Amino acid sequence: MSLRQLPFQDPGVPDVRSGFRFLLWLEKRQLRGQLTAAAWGTLLMASIALFPAAVGLAVQAVVDHSGRRLALSGGLMLALGGLSALGDTMLHRTAVTNWITAAARVQQLLSRKTVELGSVLTRQVAAGEIVTVGAGDVEKIGWFVEAFARFTSAFLATIGIAVALAFYQPELGLMVAAAIPVLALAVLPLLPAATKRADVQREKAGKATELASDTVAGLRVLRGIGGEELFLDRYRKASQEVRTAAVHSARMWALISAVQVVLPGLLLVGVAWYGAVLALDGRISVGELVTVYGTVAFLMFPLRHFEEIAMAWSFSRPSAKRAARVLALVRGVEPDTAPSLTSAPSPSPGVSPSGDLYDPETGLLAPAGRLTAVVYGDPDAAGRLADRLGGHSPDRVAGQSSVLLGGTALDELPLAAARAAVLVQDKDPVLLSGTLHELLDVPSSGNVSATDALTAAQCGDVLQALAQASVDDSGDPMRTRITERGRSLSGGQRQRLALARSLVADPEALVLDEPTSAVDSHTEARIARGLKEIRADRTTVVFTSSPLLLDRCDLVVFIADGSVAATGTHHELLRADQQYRAVVTRETEEPAGVAAVVTGGVTAAVSAEGPSVVPSGAAENTRIEESA
Repeated sequence: MSLRQLPFQDPGVPDVRSGFRFLLWLEKRQLRGQLTAAAWGTLLMASIALFPAAVGLAVQAVVDHSGRRLALSGGLMLALGGLSALGDTMLHRTAVTNWITAAARVQQLLSRKTVELGSVLTRQVAAGEIVTVGAGDVEKIGWFVEAFARFTSAFLATIGIAVALAFYQPELGLMVAAAIPVLALAVLPLLPAATKRADVQREKAGKATELASDTVAGLRVLRGIGGEELFLDRYRKASQEVRTAAVHSARMWALISAVQVVLPGLLLVGVAWYGAVLALDGRISVGELVTVYGTVAFLMFPLRHFEEIAMAWSFSRPSAKRAARVLALVRGVEPDTAPSLTSAPSPSPGVSPSGDLYDPETGLLAPAGRLTAVVYGDPDAAGRLADRLGGHSPDRVAGQSSVLLGGTALDELPLAAARAAVLVQDKDPVLLSGTLHELLDVPSSGNVSATDALTAAQCGDVLQALAQASVDDSGDPMRTRITERGRSLSGGQRQRLALARSLVADPEALVLDEPTSAVDSHTEARIARGLKEIRADRTTVVFTSSPLLLDRCDLVVFIADGSVAATGTHHELLRADQQYRAVVTRETEEPAGVAAVVTGGVTAAVSAEGPSVVPSGAAENTRIEESA
């Protein structure tokens, strides 16, 4: 395969039952490239292995004073040199192509799995392990795929040399043939210990990477509480453990390399001594001795590939195991294996479902074209419900009812179609690095412009900050780069940009989980107004307990103990439902017959006769925008 064909249109469906099966699947997918590399490697090995024979012929020609045979030997050496140069060049080219191709295939598989799982990925796998798989493990897997072709050619060359020597000079050839298995298998007893030490090193390196990632992510908070040195000391300790483990692993691999040098060296000494005895006795010629000696010396070259494949296998096996474990993750019941949970017909291909959004498990019904608020006393359960509303919930099991959009089960739709119909914005949305224009350049209906979305999300101060940070003279905030995960912005600014991105997408149904938890009350009131205007006639579900947002919603659904407990407007529920009132106002105890309801800086005393509003500075409901 040519590198120009990358990336693959379809990287395939990997065998993730084990790390070995995953490596075997990769080898099969690149069988043609592997065979090509093995062929060029065999040509290289054969041309180098035959070179001692040509030198032996030249030496014997000098001894016999034969100029004709000396010239032929010189021509043969020239031809073998050209073939070895060709084989070496093409082997390197094809081997590197195999490496890059395998690494690209694994990276595409990991990227596809990341897109498929979304935010569920980090709930099932630690962030440090994901970084390790996406960076170091991909390289090690590619190394094994590339090294296997060289090992194949080295193995064929070694067997061919042993057989040829046995026929060419039986006494020395049989000695070499008997020693080759010993040389090849001598390192096997050392491999388990080397593999174990390498696994320990990788495990400690993964923990250190995860610790570093967590430290960088919380650096602002650490600075605020003076905890930098504590975490730095923890990382220093972890890095020293990685260094110690790496030294222990390197010592074992150094021992393996020493064995691979010493044993062939002893064989070479033995062949030279015994061959000299045979030559002095006249049983072999000087040219034959030179040929056998040179051929045995060449054996050190292919035997080095035996060591390389052992190292590549040792490092790639756990890497492939980790990659297979990540690729085997699923969100829940897959569409192909999920049982039919509804009799509603599936939409025609290319037609996006629309209508009411309904969750049979809780009884939540979000009417089409309305702004619906969901008040859920359990934040974790609220997050799981938000995921379920998007279809393909990670917690869904066989037999569980699917969320319906316009009567269509989302779990029966392809994942891409379900996500296009219902967009879920997580409680902690992620901003990717790039310009603001790139951030807002998402698949959309085209009905909501970036300007309108930014205005509705109250991003005016964000645009000013980005304009001031612009590196060019234009001062265009849309061309200003946003750092990784938006770390240069405050929590409230990141949250509002994420909201603007969701509004630009303009899905049929939009689910927002606490979209204003990091902004102040005045900004929140303006966002509530802008959200209602820009999402007019579109289905929107907001998980919140903020009175400012609840007051703007067309319908409020209160969920308790996993099911809908009450529905109505915000003020209706304040009067009628004491449990709802306690969740919204954060009250733990109430005076008999009276409840204090805090809304936007005023206190409403709710009694059986109805609410009465009185100013209350002490009960002001304000939130300070996060600085991190």
